[in-house]
Amino acid sequence: MNSSNFTGASQAWAALGANSSLLDRVSYSGPSGGLPARLPVMELARATVAVCSLAAAELTSVRTGRPVPQVRVDDESVATAFLSDRLVRVDGQAWSTFAPLSRFWRAADGWVRTHANYPHHRARLLAALGVPGNIGEEAVDAVAEAIAGHTALELEETVYAAGGLAVATRSPEEWAKSTQGALVAGQPLLTTTRVDDAPGRVLGDAALPCAGLRVLDLTRVLAGPVATRTLALLGADVLRIDAPHLPESQEAHNDTGMGKRSTTVDLGDATGRRVFEELLDEADVVVTGYRPGALDRFGLTPEALAGRRPGLVIAQLSAWGHYGPWHGRRGFDSLVQVATGIAELEGSSDSPGALPAQALDHGTGYLLAAGVLRALTEQHRTGGTRLVRLALTQTAHWLVHVLPPAPGEEDGFDAGRRVTETDSPMGRLRYALPPVSYEGGPVNWARPPGLWGTDAPVWGGGA
Repeated sequence: MNSSNFTGASQAWAALGANSSLLDRVSYSGPSGGLPARLPVMELARATVAVCSLAAAELTSVRTGRPVPQVRVDDESVATAFLSDRLVRVDGQAWSTFAPLSRFWRAADGWVRTHANYPHHRARLLAALGVPGNIGEEAVDAVAEAIAGHTALELEETVYAAGGLAVATRSPEEWAKSTQGALVAGQPLLTTTRVDDAPGRVLGDAALPCAGLRVLDLTRVLAGPVATRTLALLGADVLRIDAPHLPESQEAHNDTGMGKRSTTVDLGDATGRRVFEELLDEADVVVTGYRPGALDRFGLTPEALAGRRPGLVIAQLSAWGHYGPWHGRRGFDSLVQVATGIAELEGSSDSPGALPAQALDHGTGYLLAAGVLRALTEQHRTGGTRLVRLALTQTAHWLVHVLPPAPGEEDGFDAGRRVTETDSPMGRLRYALPPVSYEGGPVNWARPPGLWGTDAPVWGGGA
């Protein structure tokens, strides 16, 4: 199939500021059934993986001096990868991607969805609702009773004011009329800008597009880690950094920690800041996935980073965008689906629904990796510190309003053909193979994930 038939890839490639003629390097194959939904989820998945693969192939050409390799996008591999967080197993054991209090609830006038996977979010939700924090198995009933007595919008504001996460279910029209929704509609799918005129980094000859590049990964579930997992696949030395006081799910890391190392550094501590600055001095890419402004006090604005490390590629990801009244709110894929009208579109008259995968997360993750790869290519050509920005809401707008309608495909793929197993520090790990593929490119990660937060804060895998 010719890539011109897939407008999603053309749109995303144009948003990346790339040469449209390279789309002819892309071909598509595999069973077409996968990620069935009313919205064009499979098209989003196919397009984001296609442009990420093509950006990797383009950078490979830059580094080898050879023609851009052919890119093959396999639908079965793509659909499997978008379900990677649900398919991962350790010694045959699965894990629940959502905690009991992360779900839809019926409010007095509609529906609200909460997110309480992390202990601190659970505690804030319970506190906002006046439910005892030490409640046990009765928590679901107690929360349901508390929510039923309030309107969805009241709950949204009350829980957010307490630092928790709850979003009222809106229709696409209601979201479009909101201030944040209107601002999102005026944004492109992603933005790539040049911050300064720093000279470009010299990229030596290498078989893998990211070989020799060092990536500081300051992201959490799920889009950011998907992006940096992809950069690790392509040869980058990726070091994930988390704050020691913020808990992380080892089960989630089993999926998104492929190819990476993971450490904890306290940026609020003088010793931790010194360690971070030493890492930054040798970094080529910095990827952040926290709320806009959350890391500013640590000197992690694009301008401050460019001043200390000219020639960086800086990639920033947020849930709601770096603009508007919601820019400082916490958010996750499931909540963005609820706010933007996706839950209503995928639901029924009885209850809201959800996409067949965390598609906003995965799709934005591959777009983020593509943005980094393209920034490296452009930086090689003309220099400059580069800034790439994406938001889950902008991906959601693309899915709902821009991509062509879904063809109504049935679920007809076999995920078992696109998973494999390896030994890991956690046990026998079963995981989805990467969907990013081009002629001569890697087919698997060089290393499995390790135990979260246990690696030394140094480059190059040192102990």
